[in-house]
Amino acid sequence: MTDSNPHWLGLAGEVCAVTGAASGIGAAIARSLAAAGARVALLDRDSAGCERVAAEIGAQGASVLAVTCDIASEASVAAAAARVQAQLGPCYALINNAGLLRSGALVDVSLDDWNTVLAINLTGYLLCARAFSKPMREAGRGSIVNVASISGLTPQTGSGAYSASKAGVLLMSRQMAVEWGPQGIRSNAICPGMIRTALSAKFYEEPGFEQKRAAVTASRRVGEPQDIADVALFLASPRSAYVNAAEIAVDGGMTSMLMDMVPRPGFNKIA
Repeated sequence: MTDSNPHWLGLAGEVCAVTGAASGIGAAIARSLAAAGARVALLDRDSAGCERVAAEIGAQGASVLAVTCDIASEASVAAAAARVQAQLGPCYALINNAGLLRSGALVDVSLDDWNTVLAINLTGYLLCARAFSKPMREAGRGSIVNVASISGLTPQTGSGAYSASKAGVLLMSRQMAVEWGPQGIRSNAICPGMIRTALSAKFYEEPGFEQKRAAVTASRRVGEPQDIADVALFLASPRSAYVNAAEIAVDGGMTSMLMDMVPRPGFNKIA
């Protein structure tokens, strides 16, 4: 975060938990929350990566805690939530971000892969929301940010349960808002588009690959983890107090490019 007054968001001193925080989007969100003055809990199955990011954030003087957690396990999530409350305090904001993709067409994706994706991408979000929203309900205030995907809006073929899981996240996020809104808890979703992360970095080494991807966005560029972190920061903060049950596409305008990708002689100017 580069704002000269990082505390304008009202997150100073608030406890915020981020899942999938060992790298990529989750790490960027954790760094941004810490820069805004929040006390940040980093949750991830990757213990070493989680500790590494936590050490980096802590070196900047922030209050941070690394917690090894498998969000597909109810016991692991419960233990993580208890540890965060004991060491940092009651959670104010949860950013559900952890996820994975197991490739395979619907006709032949293995049932194990299908269930694994749903267990982490969808059920894991529910488990974390239940556990971390308890102190929010007691305080009558809180924010949940669910990182979904534009693949939850448009099918991503060959990706097994990924699109189905992300579509489920979007509906569940709205359901959380409706069920928990009267208790002071907001729930919003972010739909990232093409974001450059460690998992996709190799693709961009191919000549012309980045240019082709950038060409199908209105902004003519591929997104970075910080692009998602900036939106997550706003949705987590009290500055978005009247934003609830929203779904925000952070994709450089890619989801509005359909008609420009349809061949129309004399009209197409994609470059």
